[in-house]
Formats: sequence, C-alpha cells, structure tokens
Amino acid sequence: MASSEGGSGGLKGGLIAGVIGLVIGGGAVALWAQGNGGVGDRAEIEKVVHAYLLEHPEVLPEAMERLQEREAGQAVAANRAAYETPFAGAWAGAKDADVTLVEFFDYSCGYCRRSNADVARLLAEDKKLKVVWREWPVLGPDSEKAAQVSLAAAKAGKFHPYFERLYGLGRPTDRSIEQAARDVGVTAQMVQQLVSSGEARAELGKNYQLAQAVRGNGTPVFVVGDKVLHGAVGYDALKKAIADARRS
Repeated sequence: MASSEGGSGGLKGGLIAGVIGLVIGGGAVALWAQGNGGVGDRAEIEKVVHAYLLEHPEVLPEAMERLQEREAGQAVAANRAAYETPFAGAWAGAKDADVTLVEFFDYSCGYCRRSNADVARLLAEDKKLKVVWREWPVLGPDSEKAAQVSLAAAKAGKFHPYFERLYGLGRPTDRSIEQAARDVGVTAQMVQQLVSSGEARAELGKNYQLAQAVRGNGTPVFVVGDKVLHGAVGYDALKKAIADARRS
C-alpha cells in the first residue's frame, strides 16, 4: 500500500484541519464573537482552535470519531436510496416502514451471527421497522460463494430460508453452502445465471462502495437514518439508533 505524502505530519495536519472545520461548523464562531465583544472572524478562530489542538492532542481521537461520524452521515444522506433499496427479496419488516435498518454482513462473520438475534428481536417488536441486508463478503472465497448463492436466493424469493439455514450450519464451506442451497431450493443453475449475467458482481461491487463510503472496515456495519454503527453493537444500541432516526 502506498504511503500518504507528508507521512504522519501530513495526516495529523489533515486531521487538525478537519477538526477545525467541524468545530467552526458546530457554532464556535458565535461563541468566539460573544467572548470578544462580537468581534472575530474565521481566521482568528482557526488559529485558536489549531493552537489548542496542538497543546491538547489527547482530544484528537474523540474529535476524529466525531468527524468520521459526520462524514459517514453525509454519505448516507447523499445516497440514501442506494443504501435502503434491497436487492430483490433481501429484506424484512414493514413495506411502509418509517425507519430502515441496513446491515452489511458476511456469512463467515461471527459478529454478524451474534447480531442476528438482536435484529430478529427488533423486527418482532417494531412493526414500523424495515431491515435490509446487504451482502459484503470480506472474509474470503467461502464468504463470496455464500453471498452469490444468497443473491440467487433473494432473486428467487428464498433469501430468509437460505439465510437461516446457512447460519444454522455454521461457518460456510463448500459443503454447507451447497446443502443450504439444496435444502431451500436454490439450484446451481440459478446461481450460475446470476454470476454469468454480471448481476452478482455488480451488486457486490456496489455494496463494497457503499460500505467504504461510511468507513466500513469489517462486518457488520449498520446504517440507521444518518447514523452508522460498526460491529456487533447489540440490541440496545440498535434500538436507540432507530428511536433517534424517528425523532430526526
């Protein structure tokens, strides 16, 4: 991987610049003006914030997290339909939902498996929720094969039976993927047609781009409203994100 020009100094400078923008955009201009008799401009504020960050670098990780959250939310808001529109039948819940929960997942991911019960519980409790699953096979060839069969299952209206059956068989292997497909009626011809047409590659490529746009670095990644949650965050965090989305 090529290194960034400027090394760590360049990265730090870029981070500070981003944080300064976040602070100023968050209302620091007004606070500065109040504290200086109404006098102040952006250049003065930038100098103060820049100096503070250099003197207190311990605040940078938290500031970086806030900056990334804001950028991820903007990425979702700018392309919401792409995130929330499912591939064929890879969704569940209310057609007229007021909130959509999107999960980028990998059948080989233990954290995704752990999250399945939380998502199922939310669907059972919340009749105005829609869940969209997006295939993001990042853990190797078995993951990609499982995803291709899953897309074929979604096209055939068999996504949920396949999803539940394959997870029930454990980490995917050639044998378990074939068994899950056979058990729910997804044929090799269905999968081959999807792969040969380029539809599977297009969908997986799109999902990769969408996940990268919200700084996804592993599965699961959840998108709820303009909020992005990384990892197996649990039932309470997902429920709170759904409630926050309803209030926004």
